[in-house]
Amino acid sequence: MTPFPLGAHAINTHQTRFTVWAPERDTVDVHLMRNDTYLPMEKDQNGYFSVVVDDVQVGDRYMYRLDHDRERPDPASRHQPDTVHGASAIVDTHFDWTDQDWSPPSLENSVFYEIHVGTYTDSGTYDAIIPHLPRLEALGITTIELMPVAQFPGKRNWGYDGVALFAPHKDYGGVQGLKRLVNACHTAGLAVCLDVVYNHLGPEGNYLWDYGPYFTERYHTPWGASLNFDGAKSDHVKRFFIENALYWLEDFHIDAFRLDATHELYDFSAVPFLEELTAEIHAWAEKNNKQVYAIAENDRSDRRLTLPRSVNGAGLDGQWLDDLHHTLHVALTSEDDGYYADYTDYALLLKVLREGFSYSGQYSPGWDRKHGTSSADLSTERFIVCTQNHDQVGNRMLGERLSALTDFDGLKLVAGLLLTSPYVPLLFMGQEYAETAPFLYFISHGDENLVKAVQEGRAEEFSAFAWKGSPPDPNAVETFNRSKLNHNLRKQGTHAIMYNLYRTLLTLRHNNPALTNPARDATNIYGNDANRILCMERRDANNTSAFRIVLNIALSDTLNMTLPAGDRWEKVIDSNASEWRPDGDPISTAPDTLSDSNQTLTLPPKSFAIYRRSR
Repeated sequence: MTPFPLGAHAINTHQTRFTVWAPERDTVDVHLMRNDTYLPMEKDQNGYFSVVVDDVQVGDRYMYRLDHDRERPDPASRHQPDTVHGASAIVDTHFDWTDQDWSPPSLENSVFYEIHVGTYTDSGTYDAIIPHLPRLEALGITTIELMPVAQFPGKRNWGYDGVALFAPHKDYGGVQGLKRLVNACHTAGLAVCLDVVYNHLGPEGNYLWDYGPYFTERYHTPWGASLNFDGAKSDHVKRFFIENALYWLEDFHIDAFRLDATHELYDFSAVPFLEELTAEIHAWAEKNNKQVYAIAENDRSDRRLTLPRSVNGAGLDGQWLDDLHHTLHVALTSEDDGYYADYTDYALLLKVLREGFSYSGQYSPGWDRKHGTSSADLSTERFIVCTQNHDQVGNRMLGERLSALTDFDGLKLVAGLLLTSPYVPLLFMGQEYAETAPFLYFISHGDENLVKAVQEGRAEEFSAFAWKGSPPDPNAVETFNRSKLNHNLRKQGTHAIMYNLYRTLLTLRHNNPALTNPARDATNIYGNDANRILCMERRDANNTSAFRIVLNIALSDTLNMTLPAGDRWEKVIDSNASEWRPDGDPISTAPDTLSDSNQTLTLPPKSFAIYRRSR
């Protein structure tokens, strides 16, 4: 492969090298718009074209002319100033970083917070997020997870339709805006996880087809032809995406990646793309004395993802565990259609807390086959869990958050379970104060036929669910605007109570290693399939401190649990205490202390109590 990096790169103050892979083209020229000149590029044996150009300036626009025929943007463009269909532009890569001593927290000590840049603030920019960072750090967040920021068509999109994968979205603030945000995050003590999409490109503005065999019809994904990760010339396709990941690390100081839908990466070569990508990320981190995490979204419940490469695993640092969301959502809302039909058995919630994957080889009605592997021996920091995220909220017909699906007691219960579970928690933006705005699906494509297809397809998606009504128009600006947060809610009424509860729970988590200990044998789950009250007992590595978290997940029944004898416990948080009640009137039946003998604890529905061992 060419030793030159892809895209336009300054060699010195006077020269810039342009490099692009186009193995099936006979000629490629750089079209420099400033003086309307075409410069022929030299092709090497692997199909890489390159040329060194004098006196290129920041802001200069250019395109590649392929075989004297069509002109296309640079696949590795750093900036698309007009549209995804227009010219690429030279950017200023200099930035005065101040994070030289920064290091992210370990995964077990992490709390993720997912943000969609466009809807987090009114202006929807990277810079507009910066004033919120000190508050998020004080709340107990450690890691900002940005939904995809690669340039997509139009101004409004979730980000999973990105097509210029090296270009931070211009309407969010472009290259310099993203660097300012990451630097500010590190200054505030926050890591940055970037959601990247390497399983497909968006349907509008995807010009990789014109350059080479980036795609294959051998496999198909929900978005069409699969990326060519194991066919002829696939080494160069892999190189494109691996270089993209290293670009975010090198140029933007990203601390972690969420790798979108890795089950849609089809590669049956001896060293699959996902494994090679992870190895390259870790090699870069080791070379640069950094800590970088690679975390997969994957629906296969496959333990091998986070096993070391030495035992034929993929070597990832972690994976998303949607099972906690699914099992708790069904228990709390009683929804049982669509994919929720797989999680109606309450025993699966207990299994998720004890082992991880809810399906570990047994028959799954949803898959109509045996599904999953056992993760019972994997340490818990390998799993990131949530009770809300962009998928679980935004892929509902009306984009309802849990604040629209359960009552205040249910929301408190969710907070208590999420932040004391054995796993690494993720909050969805606004969850900490029970945001009421929906998070809807929105786009702003320029192709009318594509817009119509998305509108029709969106309606068809919900046929398996019993939801009533019609989905809002994804292309309407009103749909996007309805999804914007109202941060002032956190100061009002029950929203302020919820915010304080999250802050209290996160403080407890950060200050007590027993609540972040990733060892499986450091967590005991007491409960049974017939009674929706459970107790999580969590200990630190030396068994010097311990907590008991007792939760009643029943929707309407006050329930009892007889706790095993041993030690004495003092209550530290009770979700029915006066400070967590809208009317200020406590209704708790949980005692202030638990004795060292068998004791029956009674809890109202949708409530929890946390006890600290006092010996």
